[in-house]
Amino acid sequence: MRTVIRNIRRRFGISAPRMTVRTHLAWYWRWLGISVVAAVSLAMAAWMYDAGRRFAGFDQSETKEELSNLRSTVGRLEAESEKLRAVSNGADARLKIEQSAQAQLSAQVKQLEIENTRLKEDLAFFEGLMPNNRGNEPLSIHRLKVEPGPLSGEYRYRLLVMQGGRRDKEFQGSIQVLVDLQDKGRSDIIVATGSDASENGIRKLNFRFFRRVEGSFRVPASAKVRAVQVKVFENGSGEPRVTQSVKLS
Repeated sequence: MRTVIRNIRRRFGISAPRMTVRTHLAWYWRWLGISVVAAVSLAMAAWMYDAGRRFAGFDQSETKEELSNLRSTVGRLEAESEKLRAVSNGADARLKIEQSAQAQLSAQVKQLEIENTRLKEDLAFFEGLMPNNRGNEPLSIHRLKVEPGPLSGEYRYRLLVMQGGRRDKEFQGSIQVLVDLQDKGRSDIIVATGSDASENGIRKLNFRFFRRVEGSFRVPASAKVRAVQVKVFENGSGEPRVTQSVKLS
């Protein structure tokens, strides 16, 4: 009996263990509170992160705006570069055309100067013939010249064929140019051919008073031209009517 009373006193008396009273809370309110706390924590974390980047000098909105401005500037500069490139190409094309036209004009002027010199030479030649009355020769070759051309192994020649006497009919014949050369220790004679000559180098020659003949020929670059000979034939004759040679070396 005493033991029972002692146990009752322990449980409900002064020495009884303390009891905690807790209010019961529904589970959805707990999850709602947790969600609110999590959202506020995330918002605070984002705000602190953004504030930290601003404090460090990095603002995403400003960076996007600056990037957009840079892209716009790059696009404008590329457009201007294309325009300048087009203008430059047009200027280069015009410059090339002007340079080509200038080169052609220079070549024409040079050719006209050469032609003028030849005409002056022809005039001086005929003026020298007229006072002396040197018109008795039936056929003659005058002013035979052979000069190196602009290309390696190229030579240009020119001469004047003149008919004397009564000149009551036109001379009809041909002309042939022979080249005496030395190549690698061997001597050879070749026939100068041209665009208006046959395979044997014969060119037709028809005139009444005089005829100026010009042409060119090519020899190997290693060859050395020693002399050039010109023969003028009359139709129906196998022997040359007149022959003239000029030595180059």
